[in-house]
Parts: sequence; C-alpha cells; structure tokens
Amino acid sequence: MSAKYNYLSEEQVQHFMDKGYVVIKEAFSKEKAADWTKMVWIRLGMDPNDVSTWNKEKVHMPNHRTAALQEFAPKVWEAMTELLGGEDRIDPKSAVWNDSFIVNLGTEALSGPDVHIDPKDLDNWHVDGEWIVHFLDSPEQALLVIPLFSDIEPRGGGTFISPDGIDMIAKYLAEHPEGVLPTGLSLTPSTSPYANENHHLDPHYWSHLEKIRECKIFDEMTGNIGDVVLMHPLMMHSASKNLTRKQRIITNPPVSLKEPFCFNRPNKDDYSLVELKTLKALGVDSLDFHPTTERRRVVPKRLAMQNKIMEDEKKRLAEYNARLQQENPAKSVSVS
Repeated sequence: MSAKYNYLSEEQVQHFMDKGYVVIKEAFSKEKAADWTKMVWIRLGMDPNDVSTWNKEKVHMPNHRTAALQEFAPKVWEAMTELLGGEDRIDPKSAVWNDSFIVNLGTEALSGPDVHIDPKDLDNWHVDGEWIVHFLDSPEQALLVIPLFSDIEPRGGGTFISPDGIDMIAKYLAEHPEGVLPTGLSLTPSTSPYANENHHLDPHYWSHLEKIRECKIFDEMTGNIGDVVLMHPLMMHSASKNLTRKQRIITNPPVSLKEPFCFNRPNKDDYSLVELKTLKALGVDSLDFHPTTERRRVVPKRLAMQNKIMEDEKKRLAEYNARLQQENPAKSVSVS
C-alpha cells in the first residue's frame, strides 16, 4: 500500500491505519514560530515573566495574520495531500494557516510533580466540527491538525487523544445517516426532538464523557516547536491540564474537502488513507453511505466570545504600538 505514497513512509502509513494519526517532525522552523508568536503576550495582556498575571487557564485567540501552508510548512502539505487522496480533493482554503493560537497556561491549583489526572477524567472530550451537522462522510472536517508553536513536554498541557474513539464514532455516524448535532460534549441525532435542548434525555445521544470510559488507548501529544500532528477527523481528543505551567501554544487549522468522503469507490486504489481508516473502523471493505437530511452549518456558541477577544486584542496591540512609536518610531509594529 505504501508504494503509491511519495512523502509518507511505510511506517507512517501503517501508524495512521493503526492509530489514526501521524507526526510530522520539524515541519516548520523555530524562527517562523518565533516570528508568529512574538506578540502573543501583548495580545493576552499578560507578562510572560510574572505568573501572577496569568489570569486565564486557556485562551482561544482570534487570528491577525495568515500564511500559505505550502510555504510555511511544505512537508505538512505533502502529508495532507497523501492522507486525503490528492491535492485536487482539498478545498483551497485549507492551504492557508493563521495565528489563531490556543494557549494553555495551567493554574496554580493544578501544578506540581505530585498532581496526576487520569485522561478518562478530563472533561473536554469531543470531536471537532462544532459548526456543522456531522455525517460519516462530512467534507468540512477532513483532518484534525495540531501545529506546535511551543515545546510541549509530558504533563505540559498537550492534547490527549484516544484512537479507540474513531471506531466508536464512525459506527455511531454510520447508524445515523440523518446526521448528528455537536451539542456540547455529545452528539445528538439532528432529527431528534431533543436536538436543540435537553439532548441528554434523548436515548440515542452519544456522550463523549461516557464513551471515553470504554477506551483503552490514550496518547499525549507532546513534541517540539515546529512539529505537526495530523489526525483522522473522527479522533476523540481533549484539552489537558498544564501541570508544568510552562506556556503551551498550538493552533488547530481546519482542513476541508471539495466533496464528501466516498466509502464505495469503484476503483479501490482511489480510496484516501482517511477513507481506508474509516472503513477499517467500521469493519467493512466498502459502504454505500448517503445522508438522509441536508448538509448544513451550525452557529457555534463561542462566536460572540471570540469577537470580544478580538476587540480586546486589537486594543492592546494599538496601545502597545502607540507606546512603541512614541519611544522609537522605527520600531512600530502593525496591529492587524
């Protein structure tokens, strides 16, 4: 199977088929990472050298700048195209990354060498795609991507994943061609009378926090600046607690396809690795899957909060730039 892949090694292909993810080491330089993160603390309104100013455990930051992925991290682009069956299947918008950082700084209460948290006890287990009704073949969330913009050591707030969850969620989605809504930390059939509220009363809902108890495999996404993790779109994952209180900075750039995944291709050689992994999770060689309701988007609840963070960041950057210009006009920086 690996013969048709030019970038991914045989070991990487097998690892993806076994566990649903691959790690691209040194995908972008430390210099690029430093350039992109140089204004993070100004944007946060915190002092990197004064932990007492770290008044938020985790922040999802808006974006201010973009870069073409093929220039910023060309190895990632090569791997993405092979995981998804070719460049022609990928939505061009997915070839752009931005600086929408996710910063995890931890808390004083949960820090130190004696603190231990079982991955099953984390309260953030989910599958990405909060803006869509999910189907087994949804093209909007084609890969889960985690670029590391800081070194992340064990216990340092790295994302936890459970490869077991791919099988569980794939089977649930295959059983619900009407699509499911990502309501909080669960998945609810879109045609359910509880789809908008009280979804926990629906006997058919799927709770990530309950199902994670059945999982046996848990991997912590650690690594160095410039490493990038590429994962199956149905990978169950959770933010973890940063027990070291060293800054943890990642992003989560979305990847979409032009057309839905296809699990019943006439030529079996045309399956992408993601499609093959999904079929393996279902325990079948092919599946003639068709949604029974329309594909549609959902307005994420976090949108209003994200807009407020953007306003606050722009204000801090403008104030910083004004001070810098007053002290030395030659060193002024762009706010946007």
